[in-house]
Amino acid sequence: QLQASGGGLVQTGGSLRLSCVASERNTHTSALAWFRQVPGKDRDFVAAIRWRDGKTYYADSVKGRFAISRDVAENTWYLQMNDLKPEDAAVYYCAAGFNVATDYRPYEYWGQGTLVTVSS
Repeated sequence: QLQASGGGLVQTGGSLRLSCVASERNTHTSALAWFRQVPGKDRDFVAAIRWRDGKTYYADSVKGRFAISRDVAENTWYLQMNDLKPEDAAVYYCAAGFNVATDYRPYEYWGQGTLVTVSS
């Protein structure tokens, strides 16, 4: 079970840090990710990180502004979001799966979503 938190309202250019805690470590999941979704659209890939070595992956739209990290001991991963823009506003979901993928469908486990609102 995944629990996401950290969303909120922020002004353009501001920062937020999202957290996702896994209630237990599933050894079959090696990819941890963040996706986001706005109404009427599919869930979009934001970032991912591999459990075992910390290799990171980012959507082009967030490169240089967002950073994904993980705390192995705490079964937690984070998304540090800087220089937020109105187009970053969405419900953000954390996910865990067997392999890193930019498509949401292979991910087996999902958090409940946390809302990020960016005011202009």
